[in-house]
Amino acid sequence: MLLSFRMLLLGLHFVAAGVLGVLLGICRPFNPDNSRLCARFYAWPSKWILGYKLKTEVGPLMDKPQSCVIIANHQSNYDLFVFGNVVPRRTVCIGKKSLKWVPLFGQLFWLAGNVLIDRGNARKARQSMLTTTRTLQEKDTSIWVFPEGTRNFGKALLPFKKGAFHMAITAGVPIVPVCVSTYSQHFKLNRWHSADILIRSLPAIPTAGLTQDDMPQLIEQCREQMRECIEAMDRELLAQHKKLLPPRANSKTTTSNPNV
Repeated sequence: MLLSFRMLLLGLHFVAAGVLGVLLGICRPFNPDNSRLCARFYAWPSKWILGYKLKTEVGPLMDKPQSCVIIANHQSNYDLFVFGNVVPRRTVCIGKKSLKWVPLFGQLFWLAGNVLIDRGNARKARQSMLTTTRTLQEKDTSIWVFPEGTRNFGKALLPFKKGAFHMAITAGVPIVPVCVSTYSQHFKLNRWHSADILIRSLPAIPTAGLTQDDMPQLIEQCREQMRECIEAMDRELLAQHKKLLPPRANSKTTTSNPNV
C-alpha cells in the first residue's frame, strides 16, 4: 500500500518538477545554472516522498574549481532524486540523445543547457564532446558525467568509459569524483524509513600537464578511489544499522554472518 502511494506521489512530483523546469528553461534558456535548480526541484521533495535519510559530505564538490569534470557512480533511475541534492552551481550533465523523447524531462534537460550525445553516430558524438570541451575551457562551467555509461544496479563499479577523462585532459581541468553509497538494492519503499544514503565527494584530481597517454592510469586512479570510498561508506552504514538493532537481532545478525 505504502509503495503504491509513494509511486503515485513520485509520478505526480515528476510531472510537476518537469513543468517547473521547462518554465525556468523558457525564462532563461540554456543557462548553465538551470541544471542545479532543476535538480533541486526533483530532489528535495523526493526525500520526503521516498522516505530516505541522506547525509552528505561534499566539501570538495561545493568548493570545486570554476571548471571541472565531475564523475559519479550510476546505480539506478533514482540517482536523479538522490544526486540532485548536491549538484553544484554552473554544472551541466551529459546524457543520451534518447532522453529528449521523455515528456517534460527531455525538454527540461535540453533547455537547462545539458549535452545530449548520439552514441549511435560516432561523428556527432565526437562533435558534441568537442563542444563540451570548449565549454569547460571558456565558460566557467563544469560537466557531470557517469563514466560507467549505464546503471550498475548497486553492484560493483562497471568499467569506466574514456569520454570524461578525454575531456578533462584536453581542457586541462581537474576531475572531482562523487560517490553515493550502495542504496538501490536496499531501498525498502514499503517502509516509512526506506534507506540511509551517504554521498561523499573526493578531493579534485588535477589533469594539468597530462596527455592522452596518461589516460589509462588516470582512469584506474579515479575508479579505485571511488571503489574504496563506496565500500567505506557501505561499511559505515552497516555498522550504524547494527548499532540500531535490538540486542537479540544484532546477535542473530552477527551469528549468521561470522565474516562480517
